[in-house]
Amino acid sequence: MDTALRAGVAVLERAVAFCLGSVSLVTPALLSRPTPCAAWDLRDLLAHLIDSMAAIEEAASGRVSLVPLPDAAEVIATARERAARLVGAWAHACGAASVRAEEARLNAPLLAGAGAIELAVHGWDVARACGDPRPIPAALADELLDLAVVLVRPGDRPGRFDRPRPAPPGASPGDQLLSFLGRAP
Repeated sequence: MDTALRAGVAVLERAVAFCLGSVSLVTPALLSRPTPCAAWDLRDLLAHLIDSMAAIEEAASGRVSLVPLPDAAEVIATARERAARLVGAWAHACGAASVRAEEARLNAPLLAGAGAIELAVHGWDVARACGDPRPIPAALADELLDLAVVLVRPGDRPGRFDRPRPAPPGASPGDQLLSFLGRAP
């Protein structure tokens, strides 16, 4: 595995660990709670995370396709299982320089970084929905902010991300990342 891919996998592993810590807060009674993602309740957010993790896991093999989502009774356990499988797949990645997603070829280290952004930020969303103001760890957020500045293009807003918000004075790296992605930390 080359150095760039190793770095991408390392940040992805830290993001998965943060996300799993947030998923551990979820109980079936909380699944109908609202999230910072206005259109989704917590169950919908977990379903989205499962789909994202499945795609990121598949990317380690060099190809991405769609995966069916679990029903409400299985969503918490499936999110935890998917996270573990995703880390294992990338830890054993054969070192491909690119990944095929439908007709596009994507740089594997950047794809791992994009997955890390997705999982860390949605991990924050999950914690918020559970009533826990769990911050994204500073070192992880700092690295993800560097990636987000490169990966999030104007065409992604609005749509995948809201417009950036001003970060509060003296904001932590996590709050800067969330503000850049259009969230109110």
